[in-house]
Amino acid sequence: MDTLLHTPTSMAKRPCSFHPSPSPSPNPNMNNQLDNLLRTFLNLADSPSLSIDHSFEHLLESSPCDADKSLLIDRALKLGSLLLEAGKRSARKRSSVHNSLTWALPPDLTIKVLSMLDTQSLCYAAATCSMFYKCAMDPLCYANIDLTTVVPKVNNAVVSTMIQRAGKALLSLKLGIVPSPIMSRGSCQPMVYGIQNAVEVSNFSWNDKKTRQGKESSILSRSCLNPLSGDSGAAGAVLRGLHLYNIERIDNTSLCGALSACPSLLDLEIIGLHVELRQTLVSVSMNCPLIERLFFESSKTGRDDSLKSPTCVELVNNCPNLTSLALRGFKLYDYKLRILVKGFCKLKYVDFSTSYSITGSFLRNLGGNIGGSLLEVMILRDCIHLKELEVARLLTSVLAGDFKYLQHLDISNREGLAAAGDSYGRCYSSSIIPLKQVLEERPEICLLAEFPSEGSFIDISQMTDSDLNSEVSLSSLLSSLASDGSSFMYTSESNYSSDQASGNEEGRDSGYVVCEESSDEYDYLLG
Repeated sequence: MDTLLHTPTSMAKRPCSFHPSPSPSPNPNMNNQLDNLLRTFLNLADSPSLSIDHSFEHLLESSPCDADKSLLIDRALKLGSLLLEAGKRSARKRSSVHNSLTWALPPDLTIKVLSMLDTQSLCYAAATCSMFYKCAMDPLCYANIDLTTVVPKVNNAVVSTMIQRAGKALLSLKLGIVPSPIMSRGSCQPMVYGIQNAVEVSNFSWNDKKTRQGKESSILSRSCLNPLSGDSGAAGAVLRGLHLYNIERIDNTSLCGALSACPSLLDLEIIGLHVELRQTLVSVSMNCPLIERLFFESSKTGRDDSLKSPTCVELVNNCPNLTSLALRGFKLYDYKLRILVKGFCKLKYVDFSTSYSITGSFLRNLGGNIGGSLLEVMILRDCIHLKELEVARLLTSVLAGDFKYLQHLDISNREGLAAAGDSYGRCYSSSIIPLKQVLEERPEICLLAEFPSEGSFIDISQMTDSDLNSEVSLSSLLSSLASDGSSFMYTSESNYSSDQASGNEEGRDSGYVVCEESSDEYDYLLG
């Protein structure tokens, strides 16, 4: 035992394989002696641990001074550490060889399988063994990067590393904080028409994030998208999808800089960023001519009214392939929406939920024209200024055969629809809005019309003529209000009181005079 523990001097003569300088070849006899000595030493692992402890204590007691005792302890710890690392390294090598022999797929198919994993699962797989690690370093495995998290734990360095690994193979990038599911909103009882569930526009909403503000903030900074434009824009050049969620530090400059590096972008989703609608759409119009899907939810519900008519016209002219458009939570006006909906000839999906100032007049005479005729999904949920009269007109046109491809229509409003002629009135009348007729004649449409069952409503079906005391029909109401039905402004006494006026008659861009009754009112703008 004493001899075994005093052999580190001979072990020190063994050349280190990691030393950069060349070493003389060891004596074969010395190697054999060292191997035999190590084998004998390893056989001690079968001995009771108590006997090894006693032997080591006896060795320490036989040392003449404390310095020798300390040296023996240090050598024992060092030797144990070297053996431990050698054992782990050999185990990894054996596992790698075993995996290579038993893994049924060749490297190219292994890379294909790993490329189907989400980013977090890919990192876990790469940490299992060296074989998977080598395969996971292939750029194809990082073609679709998803670094969204419920709590902020991704920083700029992680984003940069992933984008560099992807290189020119990068196809999609998702970043930011994904809020947890929210509880049901409001206490009103829904009134649902249709057997299908609501179409989920997006998995995330900025409104779901409100409870997190002040408690958690993303550690991604405004420069987190800079790697897209690095290396002469190699990574951003082929990027097809960019989804950004609740990254508080991204501003107009950083977002527009990232979009300028993505000329092949097809899918852009922005939720909860503190960026301006107009500047973002200008950047998309200038840099992303191939875009097909645009989803933008405001972080300042009802406050961003920066969108201008020329911006709408430029977007229509420069991005003709757009098929899906969602602008949620912005202050929009009907005449601007009409430019967009009528201008995009391939448009199939629109969502203007929770937007202010929309009365619904932009929908007039759309379904039969080339612009808007291909719509399959239309979502106008919780648009506070949406008029009952305009909803009735829309459904009447659906019954008349317009919007032939429409499959999903959501006109729900937790406050009720805006009443005609009363700036504070909220109403809903089944005799004015032909919901049941639409469901009977167009059963392929999933029609959602959820309204509060209680509240102060002006029931238009109870309106009577002063002379005839008869119920007002839909046709007479439409004809009597056709000339001035869009000239009223409506407000709500509810939580929308921060922005009461619908504003469709105010704030219009100079030089854009419109007549909302004409179906061709913006043809000259789009030509």
